[in-house]
Amino acid sequence: MRLYAQTPARRNRQVLGDLLAAALTAAAVWFALAAHEVIMLLAEPGRKVESSGDSLASELDNAGDAASKVPLVGDLLKKPLQSAADAGTGFADAGQSLQHGVIQVATLTATALIVIPVFFVLLLWLPPRLRWIRRSATVRRLAEAPGGPDLLALRALNGSLRDLAALPAPPGGLADAWRRGDQRVIADLCEVALKQAGLRP
Repeated sequence: MRLYAQTPARRNRQVLGDLLAAALTAAAVWFALAAHEVIMLLAEPGRKVESSGDSLASELDNAGDAASKVPLVGDLLKKPLQSAADAGTGFADAGQSLQHGVIQVATLTATALIVIPVFFVLLLWLPPRLRWIRRSATVRRLAEAPGGPDLLALRALNGSLRDLAALPAPPGGLADAWRRGDQRVIADLCEVALKQAGLRP
């Protein structure tokens, strides 16, 4: 199985196409990761709210424990402080929820920014490359099979007129020489068909 053509012009186009596909894929990944980092900056307020809520809840909890030791009114003092500590825990939970939401949005956005461009790159680049690989293998097998050069010669006769014009025309023309089984003309036409496929004889 041949991945690249043997003729320089086609091979250069294939290499350029492969490099372009790789560059577009790399650019999509880089852009997606950069977008992920930017979106993740939105999680910073959530981290601060969570940290502040945890600190507030811890301090109010400690204050409630200390207030509970006051004789006679300790339990009365502890209840509002405990309620405030619970509110601080609620702030911390809200900050954590905000962070989770931002992380999900950042992950989904980065995934979409990678998958969609890469899908279109593969859609435009991969089928022609696979078709050429399969076609070149078929043409090469045909050229080496019994009677294959005759079929390739016929294919060349139905191909580009510019390629045919470059061949020396025998008496009666190329088509007549092919019908007569002129081996030299068949070999020349087979070579044209191979070159059209990006292969060397």
